[in-house]
Amino acid sequence: MSRAAPAELGHVPVLLHEAMAALEPRAGGVYVDATFGAGGYARALLDRGATVIAIDRDPSAVRAGAALAASSGGRLRLAEARFGELDAVARRLGVEAADGVVLDIGVSSMQLDEAARGFSFRFDAPLDMRMGSSGRSAADILRDEDEATIADILFYFGEERAARRIARAIVADREAKPFTSTLELAGLIARVAPARRGEMTHPGTRAFQALRIAVNDELGELVRGLAAAERLLKPGGRLAAVTFHSLEDRIVKQFFMSRSGRGRAASRRLPGEPAQAQPTFEAPRGQPIEPSEAEALANPRSRSAKLRFGLRTGAPPQRMDETIEALARLPARRGR
Repeated sequence: MSRAAPAELGHVPVLLHEAMAALEPRAGGVYVDATFGAGGYARALLDRGATVIAIDRDPSAVRAGAALAASSGGRLRLAEARFGELDAVARRLGVEAADGVVLDIGVSSMQLDEAARGFSFRFDAPLDMRMGSSGRSAADILRDEDEATIADILFYFGEERAARRIARAIVADREAKPFTSTLELAGLIARVAPARRGEMTHPGTRAFQALRIAVNDELGELVRGLAAAERLLKPGGRLAAVTFHSLEDRIVKQFFMSRSGRGRAASRRLPGEPAQAQPTFEAPRGQPIEPSEAEALANPRSRSAKLRFGLRTGAPPQRMDETIEALARLPARRGR
């Protein structure tokens, strides 16, 4: 699913009040909105008197935010960058430690609604899906990767049950003509893996999600963003992450469990055994936080959203767990 834009642009920021409650922003504090989009969270932080560093990898989002930055009296600074670099961006702007970081993961409503970006099969558009201005497009992946890799992308990043059947058809059909448009791909999927009786979503939904995640390395970027936030936050600082599907939420959940020591068995160390790292976050109970019934009815794109948050301790940052990094990758395969 998607993160939403401010109400004045026809969208509503998802879980806005809940995210602000988790962050507890204070006047004069420094916060990082690491997924700026159309500025919904940044605006809410500014309204509470905070100073905001806002990051987005999409140059069009940064350009669109210039007016908000100009009206902020110097309290909003925008940077075109990936949020996995948020600590480096903040320090480049003179901020060594932040009071809070908010991550609103996934494609924005603006990107979904802009036909030329190729994120949605509601429009006939180039099969692009890049959030930034560089890297391989979805069309490049479908042209260059082998059948097994395409199937893995669809299965692991989209949880697509018909991944092998769709990948086989893509590889067969691209011999005559490579896939270059959204409707070409959506049409193939509808033909070889039609929706089951009673399903309300288009049969291409999961495949389009999977390709978008692969094109933008969204899960890898999420892992790097969580680690960067851990490095940047001061003791008592707060990290809030809003996710929109199970793959993202699993990474955030495992991160906070690992960093808070939850589920860690108490045991005596053997002689010479290294001490366990001290928890770097406290993760309050009662998570995840989901949209209210009223919000879900008013904004259908919010229905799958989940918010998790944690409070930074004074412990030094840790290296990212391999088990969490593995959640962001396709399984190893010979020749990959």
